[in-house]
Amino acid sequence: MNILKKILLLPTLIILILSNTIFAGPPFATDDPEPVDFKHWEFYIATMHLIQAKNISGTLPHFEVNYGAAKNLQIHLIAPLNYTYTDHMKYGYANTEFGIKYRFVEETDHFPQIATFPILEIPTFKNQEFGNGKVQVYLPLWLQKTWGKFTSYGGGGYWINPGTGNKNWLFTGWEAQYDFSEAVTLGGEFYYQTADATDSESTLAFNFGGMINFSSKFHFLFSLGHSIIHDNFTTAYFGVQWTI
Repeated sequence: MNILKKILLLPTLIILILSNTIFAGPPFATDDPEPVDFKHWEFYIATMHLIQAKNISGTLPHFEVNYGAAKNLQIHLIAPLNYTYTDHMKYGYANTEFGIKYRFVEETDHFPQIATFPILEIPTFKNQEFGNGKVQVYLPLWLQKTWGKFTSYGGGGYWINPGTGNKNWLFTGWEAQYDFSEAVTLGGEFYYQTADATDSESTLAFNFGGMINFSSKFHFLFSLGHSIIHDNFTTAYFGVQWTI
């Protein structure tokens, strides 16, 4: 499997949708249905890594912006600077991530909130090391329910993954987290994805991580994880978030 694809498509790939009291999406691979509040902004600088026996790859860093464009509607953009290291370092930019999250069911005492979050991985610069020049599309559905200080969310979706040797693939994951205080939230997840290339296998993995709130506007996020079946890899995520 193309190692960079794994790191780009760990949704973490790369999705950090946070609020002032709970977090969702990266540092985990599983995302959540909660959009940014109307007319509010979220800015992120983060780095994520996929560590294997003979290769390390990831983003160094990636930049993310989320904006609440309307009630229950969020616009999302990620610009990643990618790297891969085997016997020497390669560094560059290829794809821009764009998405729109729409929450169509709000949470009640007895029912979870539900949203869809279509994402496009858009070729921006010609760079065969970090992309194949084709648009990838993700079509997920996410659910979330909160009980006091405990929150759980999950779901999954279908990746349309064109290109020679590539396969369309499915992702599903579920996360649980607990607010230990106003400053610290910790959680964990399990996630599963089917093979995304003809020469790859499915993956089951876990992550443990959380968020530290330095203030109501400034947060530090982190996670560490490992595969359970097939590919042997370790993942890591570190990032900061600023909200206005």
